[in-house]
Amino acid sequence: MTLTKTATSQKTTKLAIPHTLEKDCTIVGVLEQIAPEQPTQGRKVALILHGSLGHKDYLFQKRLAARLPLDSFRFDFRGNHETSGPWQFGRFSNDVEDLEVVVEYLSKSFGYVVDLVVGHSRGSVVSLLWICKHREGSAKSVRGYVNVSGRYRMEKVYDDMKQHEAELNANGYTLRKATVARKPFVGKVTREDYDEFASVNTSVAWDQFPSHTDVLTLHGLLDAVVPPFDAVLYARVYGARSPGTHTLRLVEEADHNFTGIPEVVVDTVLEWLAQQEAGRIKSGIWHTGVKGEP
Repeated sequence: MTLTKTATSQKTTKLAIPHTLEKDCTIVGVLEQIAPEQPTQGRKVALILHGSLGHKDYLFQKRLAARLPLDSFRFDFRGNHETSGPWQFGRFSNDVEDLEVVVEYLSKSFGYVVDLVVGHSRGSVVSLLWICKHREGSAKSVRGYVNVSGRYRMEKVYDDMKQHEAELNANGYTLRKATVARKPFVGKVTREDYDEFASVNTSVAWDQFPSHTDVLTLHGLLDAVVPPFDAVLYARVYGARSPGTHTLRLVEEADHNFTGIPEVVVDTVLEWLAQQEAGRIKSGIWHTGVKGEP
């Protein structure tokens, strides 16, 4: 991977990928190529994964894709924005399947190998699960993983459920409402959905996450969705590996979505990649030893 590119040569292509595991489902995503005239066989690609009730172009995702020093693909998970299929709050296994379908398509159709995975919130957990599951296969080539606002203690989702007890008792479900890509979205969430969400096992990272992959964790101290302490827990997990490193950056003014400051995520990822390319990454706190910078 080279850390320079010519902006004028970049090519953006929307892809519709037939889902091989879900009937009548097509995964829609965007492929960014920094040198479209060159062969893609064996070329490195980054995957950018959105969070719950998000989409491929929200928050920092599109900006990051435009500035990455390698090709990238970002897409909508099943039931989100332009990708068809059912939206299910607790079904992380669906998201992992979607990612598997995407990786297989990019490999067979273009010859890409996954070098970097960037996940926000739910997408970060999905990244972790996929990397662990395929550590000896399609994820073996992953040199970098960026965990933005990722949840470790999945059972903390019950704190959210408590706020909807009256609605759950009355109807058997609660309605999750959001505006996704400027369109209203309403999804049903049941107690079973909460249970399925809470049962996701992130502790597989201790024993199954590759020892060679460098990890960057970014978390806002104003995050009201996922407690910032979860970032510390991930630091304990990933910082214990070698030769892979873990870098933790806590951002004082950031909320769960890094609202209003997407450039903090983008700039941090780019600097971290440059450090990785130069072989200067060490496990620890972001900018350790740098005086006077937040």
